[in-house]
Amino acid sequence: MPALSTLIWVGMGVLMAVVLWRVGIGMLRSMTQPLPEPPPPGELRKINVRYRCGVCGVELKMTMAPDEDPPPPRHCLEDMDVVAPLYD
Repeated sequence: MPALSTLIWVGMGVLMAVVLWRVGIGMLRSMTQPLPEPPPPGELRKINVRYRCGVCGVELKMTMAPDEDPPPPRHCLEDMDVVAPLYD
């Protein structure tokens, strides 16, 4: 009869194999699902764009817009410039 510690190691190995198998299958299934449809026109979408006024330096962060690429807002009678994020 094998030692009790050997049975525990085999049981832990089988348990880890089952967990890895299920995680792998779950990841593969998540990659095969299609992307959700975009919201209907007129409904706001979540975005993350920062703008800066070239005249006075005021900054603005836009988080919702009707389009994914909205036109820049105006400040000091000029279009604001898009600010590239430092870290994503």
